Amino acid sequence: MKAIVSGGGSGGHIFPAVAIANAIKKRWPDAEILFVGAEGRMEMEKVPAAGYDIKGLPIAGLQRQLTPSNIVKNLQLPFKMMKSNRMVKEILRDFNPDIVVGVGGFASEPTLKAASRMGYPTLLQEQNSYAGLTNKILARNARTICVAYDGMERFFPKEKIVFTGNPVRADIEQMNCTREEGCSAFGLDPTGKVILSVGGSLGARTINQMIINHLHFFRENKIQILWQTGRWMYEEAKRAVEQAGVGQWVKVHQFISRMDQAYAAADIVISRAGAIAISELCLVGKPVVLIPSPNVAEDHQTKNALALVDRGAAIMVRDSDCDNQTLPIVKELLASPERQTSMKDAIAKMAVRGAADKIVDQIAKIVK
Repeated sequence: MKAIVSGGGSGGHIFPAVAIANAIKKRWPDAEILFVGAEGRMEMEKVPAAGYDIKGLPIAGLQRQLTPSNIVKNLQLPFKMMKSNRMVKEILRDFNPDIVVGVGGFASEPTLKAASRMGYPTLLQEQNSYAGLTNKILARNARTICVAYDGMERFFPKEKIVFTGNPVRADIEQMNCTREEGCSAFGLDPTGKVILSVGGSLGARTINQMIINHLHFFRENKIQILWQTGRWMYEEAKRAVEQAGVGQWVKVHQFISRMDQAYAAADIVISRAGAIAISELCLVGKPVVLIPSPNVAEDHQTKNALALVDRGAAIMVRDSDCDNQTLPIVKELLASPERQTSMKDAIAKMAVRGAADKIVDQIAKIVK
């Protein structure tokens, strides 16, 4: 069994990709697995840390803010695409996979297009409730499209769709960590209220800035916050907490690798509405305030969030309202155990377990 898994750019693509690779290894212990990602992106660090080989393509996305440096980057894109196309053909010929799996991200488009043209079977894993243009194009030649939301025949051929859910990290799906263990891991008081704020693996400027603007809120209300800032605002956040003298209440982390412990510690979660974040939140069954990113294709995070809001499983705050609405909503929610319980029950009903194994079932059908 030889498989190529392609995609990345953020944890929302990388963690499902690794979960699928792990499930392939569980099914075929002697399987050979190669990842194809984008140079300079998170997958080039996280995939080798998970024990897999990866090849990097010099591909990048279109820069929408037209600064002088971004204009130069955009002018380089056609050359990067041509080089990536040449490289991926060589990778496919050398590795000769039985299956090529695309999970989204910069590298998946050239990899799956080349694989289809060269006659290799492809499987597409669509994580969101609203499919982007790239995946709609890739779906034309994919053998199977694994989805996590109902109604995806709006975007893909119905006969190719299989509902599997989104693969998540095994420690979150199994979730055997207690609240006390989670609080202990991050220096939190288990007898007090705890908010977890995560803006995705790369961070979320709007959410981070909101917390910086209202650091006094946590001390005044005796509420603890476990805060994953991402790489770009970590130093700024750390300085702000030190200057405000709220280190007892605000625990700052650039990246949290043990999210099972973080979820276990939390009473309420503030999060972006990426597909994998939502899949994790459904599995752990926590009340959540979702703040969809406005900087994504087709505003798909808002559509992801509304899929929960419509079922009473989450509260949504627009990115533009984040600064003045989020913390009052959180305070009100903490004061209402009944509302928390109803949200927990509603979100837990949306959980899908064993997604990676279901995807490997489809891979087995294709390669058979």
